[in-house]
Amino acid sequence: MQELDSVIVRFAGDSGDGMQLAGTQFSNTSAIMGNDISTFPDFPAEIRAPRGTEAGVSGFQVHIGAKEIHTPGDAPYILVAMNPAAFKVNLKDLEQGGILIANTDEFTDKNLEKLDMTGTVLDSPMVEPYKVVRAAITSQTVEALKELDLDNKSKERCKNFYALGLIYYMLHREIDPTLKWIREKFAGKDTLIQANETALKAGFNFGDTIEESVSRFKIPAAKIQPGTYKQINGNTATAWGFIQAAQTSGRELFLGSYPITPASDILHELSKRKDFNVKTFQAEDEIAGICTSIGAAFSGALAITSTSGPGMALKGEAMGLAMMYELPLVIINVQRGGPSTGLPTKTEQSDLMQAFYGRNGESPVAIVAASRPADCFHMAYEASRLALEHMTPVILLTDGYIANGAEPWRLPDLDKDYSTINTTVVKDGDYNDKEFLAYERNAETYARPWALPGTPGLEHRLGGLEKKSGTGNISYDPANHEAMCFERRDKILKMQNSIPELELEGEDSGDVLVVSWGGTYGAVTQAVSKLQKEGKKISLAHLRYINPFPKNFESTLKNFKKILVPELNLGQLVNIMNAEFRCDAHGINKVQGLPFKISELVEAFNKELN
Repeated sequence: MQELDSVIVRFAGDSGDGMQLAGTQFSNTSAIMGNDISTFPDFPAEIRAPRGTEAGVSGFQVHIGAKEIHTPGDAPYILVAMNPAAFKVNLKDLEQGGILIANTDEFTDKNLEKLDMTGTVLDSPMVEPYKVVRAAITSQTVEALKELDLDNKSKERCKNFYALGLIYYMLHREIDPTLKWIREKFAGKDTLIQANETALKAGFNFGDTIEESVSRFKIPAAKIQPGTYKQINGNTATAWGFIQAAQTSGRELFLGSYPITPASDILHELSKRKDFNVKTFQAEDEIAGICTSIGAAFSGALAITSTSGPGMALKGEAMGLAMMYELPLVIINVQRGGPSTGLPTKTEQSDLMQAFYGRNGESPVAIVAASRPADCFHMAYEASRLALEHMTPVILLTDGYIANGAEPWRLPDLDKDYSTINTTVVKDGDYNDKEFLAYERNAETYARPWALPGTPGLEHRLGGLEKKSGTGNISYDPANHEAMCFERRDKILKMQNSIPELELEGEDSGDVLVVSWGGTYGAVTQAVSKLQKEGKKISLAHLRYINPFPKNFESTLKNFKKILVPELNLGQLVNIMNAEFRCDAHGINKVQGLPFKISELVEAFNKELN
């Protein structure tokens, strides 16, 4: 048995083949066995694409290792292709010398014709660079279940567990965690329990008895920071971060939302959390979603609304209203490929300009961005803290890559690290000796007092018309309007005193500074680390606070000869930086609905260094 530091596995097949489930079970088992992991589910956009077509291919890539893992990896070493479409779409990504496991039952003339493929592709020059394992996965699954009282279609649906069992054999995985999951998932349905357990064991045994040689690999447990870990995806971590912020601040949590890919799972998760007094409202559209959240914020709740790029466009006017009200509201944008409907199941970073400027008038709001799935918890909490303490809307940017991806999350010490959020809520009696001014500002934060409706003596006006500085009364005075624009802008700038300074990965000066944000962090930090080990003078500044930028950001930029900004767009942060700091930053851009590969970034960084 060969021991490896890490291995990358990709499960691929039709959207109904259970590849997401197989990948999730493989990653859960690997986490239980002590490996660090990172996952990348890749969903088809078509809901009912014809079976066996490229449009319907669903994939799930898992990177497991005996060391810290930052990304799902560039290229799989093992590819499970459940049909010719999955074979055609994914073969180009397979590592040279890697292992292709092909479900030969599906490589029929009829299925190959759908893809304009002829002949026996599994014996063609296409597969010469790889080790091919031919497995009649579908028929062998049906054969293994022949004694069960199930129709053939139901038996065939268990083939994902057969394929999973084969991978468990090859990678020396324990099958007990998956057996336990099957019994819990199908509790009370004994036939389904027996079918899936039998398929899993049959696949495992096939690996043990197969005539052709099947390599076996062992990946030791990772040496990571001690603690209690839970595997978590970005959307779940985001939901839990908001719950913690509500608990810490003493505010009820309200989500007004309209379902949209890939943000819907935040709504799904929070709707389950009535045990934390979370209130969720599935609105009839995006505008209603944010407007109900504004109403909840007015009444004293920690109010949030979740969406993606197209929904952000619809929410724009109401975001400006919340900014004029100066109420705490968090808008979560789980970015996906655009424009318009675009690539709804793919990842992108193309909504940063929208977050900065996607409202009419001078309408500044704070912007933060999560860097990886587990970081979504922290940044959801931080977005809430900034909104509550500064009385302003805050946009939290994640993306489809980290929202759907999963990794082990070390459970934090909540009492130590997430215990302080100060609100500006005022109570009856706070203003007995003076007049209540709805827009009187705190000198340090510029936050206005949060007067809850129905509180005696705290009556005040709210609305979308311009406010008079201090009182909040309607004002059409030109000088007052200009002064209020500056006050709202300066409120955002004052957040620099509430956010941490930027920390570099690497030296404080050098030849190249890479500036990244959002879900590019994993690939970027791996690429930078590789070059640093080669002695290159390159450092990384990863931004999680984007508006305002950290206090020391501009001074940091001046210490490097070149500034590179990798983004999954055509150049948005790089243009904002050049406009504000005149730092002559250069963009490295990719807009394919896919995350950066580490190798792509190493090549691009080396080009600049040389």
